[in-house]
Amino acid sequence: MKTFSQSKISFDPIHFLALASILFLLNSSIVTAQNDPIKLKYLGTAGWQISDGQISVLIDPYISRVKLGTGPGISPDDNRQTVKRSDYFVSDTVSIDSLVQKTDFILVHHSHFDHLSDVPYIAKKTGAKVIGTETTCNILRAYGIPNEQLYPVKGGEDYQFENFAVKVIPSIHSALNDKHYLDSRTYTEVPEAPLRVSEFIEGGSLMFLARFTKHEVLTMGSMNFVERELVGLQPDILLAGVNRSQLGLYKYNERLLAVTNNPKWIIPTHWDNFRLPYGFSQQDAVEQKLLPFVEDVIKLSPKTKVLIPKHLGILTID
Repeated sequence: MKTFSQSKISFDPIHFLALASILFLLNSSIVTAQNDPIKLKYLGTAGWQISDGQISVLIDPYISRVKLGTGPGISPDDNRQTVKRSDYFVSDTVSIDSLVQKTDFILVHHSHFDHLSDVPYIAKKTGAKVIGTETTCNILRAYGIPNEQLYPVKGGEDYQFENFAVKVIPSIHSALNDKHYLDSRTYTEVPEAPLRVSEFIEGGSLMFLARFTKHEVLTMGSMNFVERELVGLQPDILLAGVNRSQLGLYKYNERLLAVTNNPKWIIPTHWDNFRLPYGFSQQDAVEQKLLPFVEDVIKLSPKTKVLIPKHLGILTID
């Protein structure tokens, strides 16, 4: 990965501390821990592989990272074939096989291609239980995943499994397109597979409170939330969707920290440019999204530790 240029950034003390934290953690993916730690491996986008030694959970595992379109953010050094939204999606099974051998559960926040499109192959490969919306489950049925593996949910469910529990939380998608985004489409019946990139519709959005033996991890698959649905939750780890200021949500960081009771650890998620493959520079995303977010957390919740993941790096927390 290319190093980040500091010449474009003006530094104040908070800005310097935020950047120093990011640079350190991007070059050191391990946070020291002892005794049954939880390990969180960042797969990019909103994707995570989380294990506490007893249970292994995948969240929105999007590993193929197709080159979608040719707009801003596409590196001139990226020589992959461009995929259009009208093209059928094909998973990069070689990359997936190199990263995923087995998992017990897959949690899917919503059904856009950058969250769900690799799940059919992974679910078939591992036999993992998949928890997601009706739309998510119908798409997986289209790809031949049996009902025994599927747990369709709408939010409000609280399931206990062996050594693992998960509370399903209703949520909403990011305020895209200058706050003009709304997609109420769902798949109430099984669609025809394979699906085109554009046919991976949102189908409703969720959050999850994943309860491991020693930690409660609150997950976000988008840069938005329903505040009343999070009241009373006290996760010690928050996978926080990082919102750009231009999306224009009212006091997003302040409200998110307050309603989640200032978690001990916050890990940014869905902050990277998912149109670039692993190993390419994410400098623009760091400067435009991570730095402002880390600065806000330092100001709003000084006792919270912000851990910045690097692609395929592991954060280990006691």
